[in-house]
Amino acid sequence: MTAICGMRNIGTWMRRSDEKYFAPFFAKCPDIKVWNAARRDGPFEQMDGLLLTGGPDVAPQFLNQPVPDPSVIEKDVNPDRDRWELDAIKKAIERGLPIFAICKGLQTLNVALGGSLHLDIAGHNLPDQKTHDVQPLRSDRKTRHRFEKVNSSHHQAINKLGAGLEVESWCATDDIVEQVKLRDYPFALGVQYHPERGKIYDELFDDFLSRVGSR
Repeated sequence: MTAICGMRNIGTWMRRSDEKYFAPFFAKCPDIKVWNAARRDGPFEQMDGLLLTGGPDVAPQFLNQPVPDPSVIEKDVNPDRDRWELDAIKKAIERGLPIFAICKGLQTLNVALGGSLHLDIAGHNLPDQKTHDVQPLRSDRKTRHRFEKVNSSHHQAINKLGAGLEVESWCATDDIVEQVKLRDYPFALGVQYHPERGKIYDELFDDFLSRVGSR
């Protein structure tokens, strides 16, 4: 992604294949510069927000749990990315930066806070779920951002919640966690679904981007 020079900086590690999905949201904020650590890393002390995007499974060495069957872990894990993201989460929380975590990003956030994962779940990685809003949700009545159905496509998800995380929404059919927030924190939102691929999720990005650099 070609970042536009400006006064606000977002740190992320993003796959090339995902850049096209996020570009329209960043185009609305030309004063935000996106530092993609997959290509070039910027000084984190100059970051004003952290975006954790989708990707391969968290590498087993970073998990807070045993892996009885290593075959369930995807082959394309990226320990360098996991190491960068776990460190970035720690630094972002220390500084109170806004954090938006998506799919694998939510799982990494949960691991960073001491939580564990369901390592392989059925029925959450069907083709229609990648881009169609077909996964029915239930939400806590206090949830700020609520969606009736979402485009949730994944094979891992939160099991034990990390410290401070609070469930906002979950799958209506099997209670898999689909949305969390970090309690008593300015803004840290994690979603298991893929708002960057949908048409109904502008409010999530608007909320996150409005908080970047606004502390």
